[in-house]
Amino acid sequence: MVNTFAQPNLTGGVDQVLVQITSTVPAFLIGVLLFVFGFVFITGSSTQKRKTGYADIPMWMVMASLSTLLITLLLSIKEGMVNIETLSVVVAVTIFSGLWLFLSRGRGEL
Repeated sequence: MVNTFAQPNLTGGVDQVLVQITSTVPAFLIGVLLFVFGFVFITGSSTQKRKTGYADIPMWMVMASLSTLLITLLLSIKEGMVNIETLSVVVAVTIFSGLWLFLSRGRGEL
């Protein structure tokens, strides 16, 4: 039986393991970031809807995108974790959600 996946070297630390997994499976980090975004967005908006009867979708979009941006910026410190395309998409979604929140509010509301 042929082993096609080499086990990561754990002596280099957790960051080295994550870099090796990301280089082997490029969609891993994107999946983790999408999970974080979806988790914050869905749990926040559903909790707000349950408590108040109204879910502020633009606000939770900003909260989820800022959480994802923060994690992406922290992961980009280590070379080889986040590529520039992923970082640019996360920044673009954050800017878009911020504009959506800003434009969805009425005058004097925020």
